[in-house]
Amino acid sequence: MDGMPGPRTRPHRTDALIAATGLTGGLVMWWLGLYSSPALAQGRENWVLLPLAVICAAALLRRTWQPGALLLGCAAVVADQATGSLVVTVALFTDLCYAAVMYGAPRVARAVPMASIVLSVVGTGLLLVLLRDPQALLLGAVLGLVTAGSAFTGAITRAHRDDAAAERLRAEQTRLLAELDRTQAVTAERSRVARELHDVVANHLSAIALHSTAALSLDEPAVTHHALGVIRENSTQGLTEMRRLIGLLRDGTPEAPSPAPSLDGLTALITRANESGAATGLRFTVHDNRPDAPLPAPVELAAYRIVQESLANAVKHGAPGGAAVRLDVHDDTLRVEITSPYGERRRATDVPGTGTGLTGMRERAALLGGALTAGRDGGAWHVRADLPLDPRERQEPPEPPTPAETAPRPEGSARP
Repeated sequence: MDGMPGPRTRPHRTDALIAATGLTGGLVMWWLGLYSSPALAQGRENWVLLPLAVICAAALLRRTWQPGALLLGCAAVVADQATGSLVVTVALFTDLCYAAVMYGAPRVARAVPMASIVLSVVGTGLLLVLLRDPQALLLGAVLGLVTAGSAFTGAITRAHRDDAAAERLRAEQTRLLAELDRTQAVTAERSRVARELHDVVANHLSAIALHSTAALSLDEPAVTHHALGVIRENSTQGLTEMRRLIGLLRDGTPEAPSPAPSLDGLTALITRANESGAATGLRFTVHDNRPDAPLPAPVELAAYRIVQESLANAVKHGAPGGAAVRLDVHDDTLRVEITSPYGERRRATDVPGTGTGLTGMRERAALLGGALTAGRDGGAWHVRADLPLDPRERQEPPEPPTPAETAPRPEGSARP
């Protein structure tokens, strides 16, 4: 507590009560003639009131003016001993020793206990030399109790107070860290749910929009009938997935357990993409060079979702032609590459995108410690993801998009 307020600071209510009580008690003892040394008080009865008044004034400043109040108390207690002494004056001095350690600056709190020990030892030695009586040891013990006892009591109390303040600060820091962790957990969970919602529902809705647009733009009963069948299938699947997600958000558990997607469903995914891409003249092929042994589940899920989103983007935004999906494993890394035609397409079959598909793919790769790049490569749109087979979660956010990813698409097309 460096920089303690000066003596003009308004006294604390407790300090005023201590000073008033001490002054009242001292006046009563003076009126009754209750002196500690009656022989010294003979003929100087009124002089004992001066040290009493001084030490009561110091008591008013016990909390706000240290060590000045203690030094003033030392002068008062010395004068008190020379004029007969009142017990109240000595008691107020012990309180000043306690207050100097309790409320004084750190350097004062360290110096007073040591000074009280030195004073007790030196005072006891002087009493033995002057009195040449073993009773001087008893007086020295009283001197030590008055000074060192009260000073060390203040030191112990101050240490407990500082420990309590440190514990309160630590508890507040723990609360803030817990709140920060909770906020981060909520944010991470919201991002995860958003990715899942986009991956399992948005693709079905995109297929519905694509085929309904084709059915409206082409007056062919066979095309319309096929489009309605695809629309019905995707709407049913989308409702099922939506119901599962709502159950997960509401109760914490899905309405019906469903296995996590894996690369074993890649063939069915390509088949559905070919059905959806038929309306725009887009054909998909797959080159799966994975080993026979299954890959880690988090890696397979991320790869499946990346392929799923890339195919959906190609169906929505790609030009007619051939698209390819390739999976390779080398150097303990699964590489997923999707290449789709890049160029003009008819406005009648355009489907607006959400703008979050590429972000979700990059987040999935980054969460496994991998990387994803996407951009124009000649006349094609190329997506490549490198996913470590020993995935380790990391907290760093994905890198910002490259210029190729943010480059404008040709007129009549949209960026995935």
